[in-house]
Amino acid sequence: MGVVTYSQEFTCAVAPSRMFKALILDSHNIIPKIVPGGIKSIEFIEGDGAVGSIKQTNFGESAHIKYTKHKIDALDVENFYCKYTLIESDIKFDKIKFIVYEVKFASANDGCVCKMTSEYHVEEGAELKEDDIKQGKDRAMGLFKTVEEYLLANPVVCA
Repeated sequence: MGVVTYSQEFTCAVAPSRMFKALILDSHNIIPKIVPGGIKSIEFIEGDGAVGSIKQTNFGESAHIKYTKHKIDALDVENFYCKYTLIESDIKFDKIKFIVYEVKFASANDGCVCKMTSEYHVEEGAELKEDDIKQGKDRAMGLFKTVEEYLLANPVVCA
């Protein structure tokens, strides 16, 4: 099994504490509210959001995927850092065993920068190309921008 790592960075006009709270700590309340057609619900099926918890995301009817489950591997609230692993989905990946994500928010120019790293643990002999993960990267960027716009329009949310 090989590991393919991709990193990306986003900047936004919202403080890192608010983005971290909206996308990580309170995502189960915030995200279904602002993208109800894309994500029906996010619920903890094990734990309460601390390390070791398992969170299930249930997608909308029009999505090509019904659900995903992520396990929280590391969480540093003071430094706006989270590491989690995609452990299950209703879609069987033919090239990928699992994916580990690391997300870190930091202050930058009256807003923040979000650094995301994705480690794709690939099946033996499989080759993962940029196009294979482009759709997921584009969705992550779309969600990030949607949350940013929501927080800018609602300055008391996650404050």
